[in-house]
Amino acid sequence: MLEFGIPALIEIPDDAGLADVVFSRAAADPDEVMLRRRGVDGGWQDVTAGQFRGEVSALAKGLIAAGIQPGDRVAVMSHTRYEWTLADYAIWTAGAVSVPVYETSSAEQVEWIIGDSGARAAIAESDDHARIIDSVRGRLPGLGPLWRIENLDDVAAAGGDITDDQLRQHRVSRRAGDLATIIYTSGTTGRPKGCELTHRNMLAAVRNAVHAALPEVFEMPDASTLLFMPLAHVFARIVEIGCLEAGAVLGHWPDTGTVAAGLREFRPTFLLAVPRVFEKVYNTAVQQASASPTTSKIFTAAASTAIGYSQALDSGRPGIGLQLRHVLYDRLVYGKLRAAVGGRVQYAVSGGAPLGERLGHFFRGVGITVLEGYGMTETSAAATVNKPSRNKIGTVGQPLPGVSARIADDGEILLRGAVITIGYWQNEAASKDTIDADGWLHSGDLGALDDEGFLRVTGRKKEIIVTAGGKNVAPAVLEDRLRAHPLISQCMVVGDGKPFIACLITLDPEALEPWKRQHGKPADATAADLAADPDLLAELQAAIDDANKAVSRAESIRKFVVLPVDFTTDNDYLTPSLKVKRAIVAKDFAAAIEALYAR
Repeated sequence: MLEFGIPALIEIPDDAGLADVVFSRAAADPDEVMLRRRGVDGGWQDVTAGQFRGEVSALAKGLIAAGIQPGDRVAVMSHTRYEWTLADYAIWTAGAVSVPVYETSSAEQVEWIIGDSGARAAIAESDDHARIIDSVRGRLPGLGPLWRIENLDDVAAAGGDITDDQLRQHRVSRRAGDLATIIYTSGTTGRPKGCELTHRNMLAAVRNAVHAALPEVFEMPDASTLLFMPLAHVFARIVEIGCLEAGAVLGHWPDTGTVAAGLREFRPTFLLAVPRVFEKVYNTAVQQASASPTTSKIFTAAASTAIGYSQALDSGRPGIGLQLRHVLYDRLVYGKLRAAVGGRVQYAVSGGAPLGERLGHFFRGVGITVLEGYGMTETSAAATVNKPSRNKIGTVGQPLPGVSARIADDGEILLRGAVITIGYWQNEAASKDTIDADGWLHSGDLGALDDEGFLRVTGRKKEIIVTAGGKNVAPAVLEDRLRAHPLISQCMVVGDGKPFIACLITLDPEALEPWKRQHGKPADATAADLAADPDLLAELQAAIDDANKAVSRAESIRKFVVLPVDFTTDNDYLTPSLKVKRAIVAKDFAAAIEALYAR
């Protein structure tokens, strides 16, 4: 199939705005719990619709009193926390445009985003964030006030003279087609582009996703989620908006490194995360089970049973023997995994990269159905998604209502609908390069539609490797399988213009420690020390062999090398959305790549 689309089930009125939900929900039921925020004592405090309306209104009045006018841009640089959502809705209520900045951004990146967007004001979470912004202020003549998150009460207090009528006039001055946010793309190559998303873009994505495609997730009794992805990422912003629109209780957690504790505290009913989170959950379970031969054997059998059980659900009812094994391992293993994420999670939505069929079946067999979706900043995050009632593991689902997908002659995925960006901020050339005259967004991704309209993503156009023998290789197929191995943190397939495919591998520091103990390696041995260790190489070769099963021999990995450092956002080898910056890695490790072909 070359094209598939579903008509919109929910149309967005011309006068709709993102901030409207704050006031409509407070008017309908002011005592309804809308969010939960973590107090200084570690406990969770309910925030009702009435309370949230009061806080949003007060802060919006403070912004107006400070001179923020409809259409002005306000930057926010912070970890994921309650105050970011408060700021977002206050900015929209004031008729302004929010510009998110990753909390890990460098001074150069901050200068570009604030300067390019023409932000009139900025909100910073920490002293470090404020110092970074102040360090470039001299080159940002349009930037006015810089507020600290901890002082937002003072901003709100300064708006006491702004009337409710003035506030309403600011809010209703912006219509559905007006700009709501400028989200700067991660920028794996070149400077980030400011993706313009309107109120209609984001409301079309949210309402057709949460009400039409995923009501079982967002509208189940006592629905709630703990948001731990960076709110500078479009996926997290859509989750934020989706929860408020659907009535699911929203909580925030600032640190992905400690999110396991947050999940046990908050006990959400659904999760939203990138595949790396699910890979880490699985790999951590493998590490813990490897403490003894007995527990390792039990977990291996449990994982095999979970995968087999899920696969049987697709082909028919699982046999009685499989059902009995599933019940046994639910008591021994699966229940503990569900408890690790709070004990109430039924669904998870995954996006940003392919999850892989193996992990998809594993988690469904454990009792947590992961619904893969596909989108990008330019599609307001959501473009396609699997549904609880129609989940085809290994695909990223069918287009959302109101979205059409087409496969171009060269295999590129094209998308069209109300969720598509209106263009890039002050960059007409890039806008025309990305969106054609017929309104089709050229995603840069490669994929295929099956006969039911389910989309499968197979790689990136720009990442296709052409070997010296002329073979086209999509690295994502191999890389996704490799990252599922507990020892492997990141990897990058190489081989453009070379006689065969090879791979750079980095080790997961958390997984390496127990592996060293189990294999009698020195406790202080680093990844660099173990790069040529026979036991390590043998284990990684087994992972390579497994990944090679997914491709032809001409596409298979023949050689690999273990790098001395991991790819992280701190060393600039990963974007904030955890995509490998391939050009930078290839440049910095050029010698290691050449060595693969010299021996």
